[in-house]
Amino acid sequence: MKKFYTTLLLLLFAVSMMYGQNLVTNPGFENWTGGTPDNWTYESGVTFSQENGTVHGGTYSAMVTLTTDVQGDTDTQNAAAAVVAGDPYNCSVWVYDNDPAGRVSIVLYWTGGPANTYTNVYSEDIDAWQELTYEDYVPEGATEVKVGFRFYDVAANWDGDAVFYVDDYSFEINTTIYPEPTNYPTDFAAESVGPNINLTWTDAIGDQLPRGYLILGNNNGGGFTAPVDGTPVEDDVDWSNNSIAVNVMYGDEFLAVSTEPNMDYQFTIYPYTNTGEDIDYKTDGTAPTASASSGSTTIINQETFDSNLGTWTGYNVSGDQEWGWDSFGVPPGCAKMNGYFNGPIPNEDWLISPALNLSGYESITFSFDHARNFASNDGLFVLVSNDYDGSSDPSSNGTWTDLTSMFTFPEGGGSWDFIPAGSADVSMYDGASTYFAYKYTSTNADASTWEIDNALISGVAAVGISEMEETNIQVYPNPAADMLTVNCERQGDIKIISLAGQVMMQSAAQKGTNLFNVQQLNPGLYMLQFTNEAGAASTQKLMIR
Repeated sequence: MKKFYTTLLLLLFAVSMMYGQNLVTNPGFENWTGGTPDNWTYESGVTFSQENGTVHGGTYSAMVTLTTDVQGDTDTQNAAAAVVAGDPYNCSVWVYDNDPAGRVSIVLYWTGGPANTYTNVYSEDIDAWQELTYEDYVPEGATEVKVGFRFYDVAANWDGDAVFYVDDYSFEINTTIYPEPTNYPTDFAAESVGPNINLTWTDAIGDQLPRGYLILGNNNGGGFTAPVDGTPVEDDVDWSNNSIAVNVMYGDEFLAVSTEPNMDYQFTIYPYTNTGEDIDYKTDGTAPTASASSGSTTIINQETFDSNLGTWTGYNVSGDQEWGWDSFGVPPGCAKMNGYFNGPIPNEDWLISPALNLSGYESITFSFDHARNFASNDGLFVLVSNDYDGSSDPSSNGTWTDLTSMFTFPEGGGSWDFIPAGSADVSMYDGASTYFAYKYTSTNADASTWEIDNALISGVAAVGISEMEETNIQVYPNPAADMLTVNCERQGDIKIISLAGQVMMQSAAQKGTNLFNVQQLNPGLYMLQFTNEAGAASTQKLMIR
């Protein structure tokens, strides 16, 4: 399930918001020991100096000198402070940035929660103090936060260093308890699009706006049980129990829900305020509902790069730079390649999908989002191969077909904004071991930054869940939970393959009845492939409950 990204809007509540104490220790950089600010730690790419001239408040600020263009070597953190998941917070810091070679951003480092929050809130090059602010909710699972910074070079202006001043950092929890939302959202609708059902709505209005929405879904034709005040409903996006629950923040008016093919789905939406034991759902009146039937499209491989490169693998052909992960993207998290290090450097680097078995699919499409900044699109390629071996140098192994012209690339000098690359029909590459790849090259004169997100390969399975592609096998029960029976008219080989193309089980099959224990497989959709002794193959879907 794709993670959900929230763009917070200013909530115009009817009551005044109350914030607690500042959780930052030594927020104004007033206390120093041995030339280092107390309660702050930082990486080797920056140095901190006590400053008493350029100051926002109090007696001192911190002068920060950035000496590297390796962003990961600049992380700066305050001492850890305890937090409670779901609490709303307000974060702000004052920055004086009058150097075009760099910029400053707020970063929040969580303990026990998801990936750190890289806020995409940056300083501007101006000769004045400026306040950077960020509001959100403490993420699920988080127990502590270390507020901090990341310092960035501006490649076009980088001259080896950049100087900033920082002062008066604040991180406060909003302790206001709000009443129930006044109204439900309107225009709640569901539409089947590819492998998903897209839900849309118009935000609720009224005297009391929601903090968020609880969306419930089912595919068993049953009704919905309204949530209870004081009992938060946690996210559950696993359809194995025929239902899901998703929390979406106020301000979002869209949710893409991954679905199983050819099924009927129902959804409802409840607005709420507050969190934890103070959560207050609107349940009076009639909650909006929507329904849709999913199409026949199945997700074959979906990689959102939430916290790493996931199922995709980088291969460095030449040069010191390699594909890696960064916090950008929509939602945050992407694969990134940059051949610039103190100047453009020659590189050739590939980012390659896992082996995908596309032989049981029709109408196969490949789509992704991307951003490109600096230089140009020259040297950026999208490729596919049906004979790559999966591990050796892709520049000399496998026959690769160039798909680049099938996609849309950023124009001009580029930007950090992610755009859809479009959806390409790749049905002609429906082999049993298909690889897709992004190839990045740079030269001494030209090195762009390329960021990839939301790579999706999907297709229409050639058979339905309860149908046989050929009459020589019978599979039951389907869906299965523990023991699976496969009746074969001839002996051969049976594979159970995940939608990512990974062989999860493989066994010789005899003529007649074959039993398989599938309890170790995670619930979900798989492909069962039978190849008889003559080499003829049949494929059908297998659902594990």
